Amino acid sequence: MQTDTDPTAPPAGPQVPRRMLDALDEVAGAVANRLSPTLPRAARLFRAAFRNTLETTVRPQDDGTVYVITGDIPAMWLRDSAAQVRPYLLLAGQNDDFADLLVGVVRRQWRYIRHDPYANAFNETANGATWDPSDLTAMTPLVWERKYEIDSLCYPVLLAADVHAVTGRTDHLDADFVAAATRILEVWDAEVDHDRDSPYTFYRAGEGLARAGRGTPTAPTGLLWSGFRPSDDPCERHFLVPANAMAAVAGRRLAELLSAGADEPGRRELAARARGHATRIRAALADHAVVAHPDHGRIYAYEVDGLGGAVLMDDANVPSLLSLPYLGWCAPDDPLYTATRAFVLSPGNPYYYAGRHAAGIGSPHQGDASRVWPIALAMQGLTATDPAEREALLATLAACDADTGLMHEEFHVDDPADYTRPWFAWANSLFAELCLLHAGLPVPGGDRP
Repeated sequence: MQTDTDPTAPPAGPQVPRRMLDALDEVAGAVANRLSPTLPRAARLFRAAFRNTLETTVRPQDDGTVYVITGDIPAMWLRDSAAQVRPYLLLAGQNDDFADLLVGVVRRQWRYIRHDPYANAFNETANGATWDPSDLTAMTPLVWERKYEIDSLCYPVLLAADVHAVTGRTDHLDADFVAAATRILEVWDAEVDHDRDSPYTFYRAGEGLARAGRGTPTAPTGLLWSGFRPSDDPCERHFLVPANAMAAVAGRRLAELLSAGADEPGRRELAARARGHATRIRAALADHAVVAHPDHGRIYAYEVDGLGGAVLMDDANVPSLLSLPYLGWCAPDDPLYTATRAFVLSPGNPYYYAGRHAAGIGSPHQGDASRVWPIALAMQGLTATDPAEREALLATLAACDADTGLMHEEFHVDDPADYTRPWFAWANSLFAELCLLHAGLPVPGGDRP
C-alpha cells in the first residue's frame, strides 16, 4: 500500500445504517468478555478495529455496489477492499445488511476488473485522479493506479467465494462476474509467457519496471508473471511465489463459482480454463519455487525467474509466504510450510526485525529498517497452531498501538510511538480477525484454517 499521503486526513464517516454498527458492537461485547481475562488491552482495542472499515471507509453507491476507500487514500484497491470487509463474513450468514454489503463490494470489484484487469486501484468516478500523473502505462480516468499485481485479481474471487459459501447467495455471480472472470483468465493466459504474450508495461521514474516497463527477464515455467508485489513495490524476479499460490487457490474457487451459476456452455468453458490454470500453477510451484536453504532445508523462495534466480525473503504484505495456510494453499502443519515459516520468522529473512517491544516481519516498501508491520504480526497469529503464540501476538499488537486505539502500517521495534499511518484499515481488519479467532469466533469462509 502506498503511504505518502496526508496522515491527518479525516475518516470518511459512517454511511451505513446505525443498526449495522450496533450489530458489530454486539459481537464486540462477546469478544471482550472472552478476551478480557488474559488480554484486557486487546479486548478494549477490538471494538474500534472491528468497526473501522464500516465506520470510515465504506461508501454505498446508488447502483447497489459499494466503494471502499483504503483509509487515508481516496481510492479503492481491489486487494485492500476485500481484506478490509472480510471480518464481516461473521455476520453475513444471518444478517442481510452485511450480506448486501459484501455482495455490493464484490459487484463493484467485478466492474473494475472488467474495466482494466491490470489496474490495482480505482477512483469512485471517472474523475482522472491518479497516484502519479507521470506514470507511463495505459491509464483511464477511472484508474487511480495501474500496477499489475496477481493478488488484485485473486482477492475478489476469494471474497466472492466466501460470500457464496457463507450466505448461499448467487446474485454477485451475474453477467458482470462472467465478464470479469473472462478478463481474469485472459490476463492469466497472457502472463504465463509475459515477454511473448503480454501487452502490459509500466514505468514510473524511480519505481518503474526494467526494460522500458517490461520487467526483468524471465523464462516460462507455468507460473504467472507479476509486475508488483502486494506492497506495490516492483518484483525483482517476477514469478512471485505466494501470489502464485494464491492464484492456484483462486483458480480452483473461480471454477467452483462459475459452476454455481447458470449451466451455460460459456461458464463451463471458463470453469475448465480456471481449473487448468490452478492445476498448472500448483505443479509449477512444486517444480520451480522450492529451494534448498543451508539452515532450514527445503523452503519456498519468495520470487523466482525461471532462469535460476531466486529471492529468499518474505514481505509483511499479503499474499506472503507466512500467509500460505490463510490463503488456503496448505495446512499450517505442512512440512514445507513449517520450514519456510521458520526461515521467514528468523534473521535469515532480511526483513525480519526484533527489538525491545516486538519481533516480526517488515517490508522494504518504506525503506526503513527495524520496523515491523501489524499486518504481519496478525498474520503470524492467524497461521499459528499454538494458541499461546496467538495470545502473545495479540498482546504485542495491543501494546504497540502508541495509545491511538488502532493499528498502524508499521512501527519501530524499539519505539512503538515511531509509526506510519495513524489508522490503517487493512491492519485493523486483520487484528480484528485475529481477535475473533482467539475468542473462538473464527471468520467463516472456505479454505482458511
